[in-house]
Amino acid sequence: KIGGIGTVPVGRVETGILKPGTVVVFAPANITTEVKSVEMHHEALQEAVPGDNVGFNVKNVSVKELRRGYVAGDSKNNPPRGAS
Repeated sequence: KIGGIGTVPVGRVETGILKPGTVVVFAPANITTEVKSVEMHHEALQEAVPGDNVGFNVKNVSVKELRRGYVAGDSKNNPPRGAS
């Protein structure tokens, strides 16, 4: 959590691209939210590509709702889900 900005999960883009406006799902918690911005080394990115270690600001998600190890993926394209 960053004061004045909100919740900023960090992680590595493994496949696809991540850009502002993308609606993502966090698995296994099944939390859906919109990406407000994407940053790498304190610089805003138009999009992040595989291999990039980024922070991304998400709307209306509390730090308490997210845990280390969660996976974020595109809600419209084969979204991630917990194993059953």
